[in-house]
Amino acid sequence: MAAPALVALAHGSRDPRSAATITALIEEVRAQRPDLRVEAAFLDLAKPSFPTVVGKLVRAGFEEIVVVPLLLTEAFHAKVDVPQLIGEATARHPGLKIHTSAILGLEATFLRVLDDRLRAALRTHRVRELDALVLAGAGSSDPLANQSVARLARIWGSHHRLPVVAAFASAAPPAAGEAVRAFRGEGRRHIAVASLFLAPGNLLDRVSELALEAGAVAVSDALGAHPEIARTILARYAVGAVELVPV
Repeated sequence: MAAPALVALAHGSRDPRSAATITALIEEVRAQRPDLRVEAAFLDLAKPSFPTVVGKLVRAGFEEIVVVPLLLTEAFHAKVDVPQLIGEATARHPGLKIHTSAILGLEATFLRVLDDRLRAALRTHRVRELDALVLAGAGSSDPLANQSVARLARIWGSHHRLPVVAAFASAAPPAAGEAVRAFRGEGRRHIAVASLFLAPGNLLDRVSELALEAGAVAVSDALGAHPEIARTILARYAVGAVELVPV
């Protein structure tokens, strides 16, 4: 019997860079587990849609699917949109078993990815010293989601022994530019912004623009198709696959 298929379910964006990044990430997942059937799908604004991918897998003979939501926080999409899509898919395909894993989340190991992306940005801008850091995420109306970003920022700051503040592109203060200006008001002049976004897009562009205008010395790229992200996707899949095994 074939192993369950893995569907990596991303948010989606009108920005073609976002879909290209998710595609590259899925290629990294496939490179790490070439024995698995791995597909990308999007909640909205990009193709293929989740129903399209599920239909393709059913036609290919798969009876079990593990869905890994590529979401960094437990906000509206994770709590409402994903369960709704899963319910619709199981109703449309009787007999199909679908398990939704935990979201990608904010693993401590992602700090390594943040460091890699930030080091690359610092080299580009020829920055040799820092005295403060801003961790910029998308932001949510769900305070628990924002608190998870703030918690990761504290861990990251203790690792680098630098002051770090969490900032958000929308829905919650402070914005990245405001965070940079606050540090500059304390007399700090070498402030870098790390982007806690899985893929590039308009929100990240806005974060970068406002942070640089406020005086940030560098803004890192999105987490992107990093091997550590791919390993986490596969770890979520492995737990989900076990959940499908009858007891």
